[in-house]
Amino acid sequence: MEKLTNKEEEVMHILWKLEKAFVKDVMAEIKSEKPHYNTLSTIIRKLEDKGFVAYNAYGKTHQYYPIVTKAAYRQKFMNTAINNYFNNSYKNMVSFFAKEEKISIDDLKEIIALIENEK
Repeated sequence: MEKLTNKEEEVMHILWKLEKAFVKDVMAEIKSEKPHYNTLSTIIRKLEDKGFVAYNAYGKTHQYYPIVTKAAYRQKFMNTAINNYFNNSYKNMVSFFAKEEKISIDDLKEIIALIENEK
């Protein structure tokens, strides 16, 4: 599975949310600076080429839907990030977030409790 560009990820988040959408529906959901309609259409077609979306044709109009789940993409992205930035160590990753104060001691205790309860 290929890494997506920031714009492609933004579009995928919209498609995951909407489940099925025409280009105009995706355009309506974009919060940042809206691209030109043709640019957005090109981004969605690239997502199709990369195997992330498919479509149903209604005449000349296409309704797009994701064929890669958000969970599958998240797993691939996280595994790649952990491998590239934390030497494939979840301990290093958690330590990083703790040092950067992005995660509190209480949060860490809660995570440990969740893990212990799942065992």
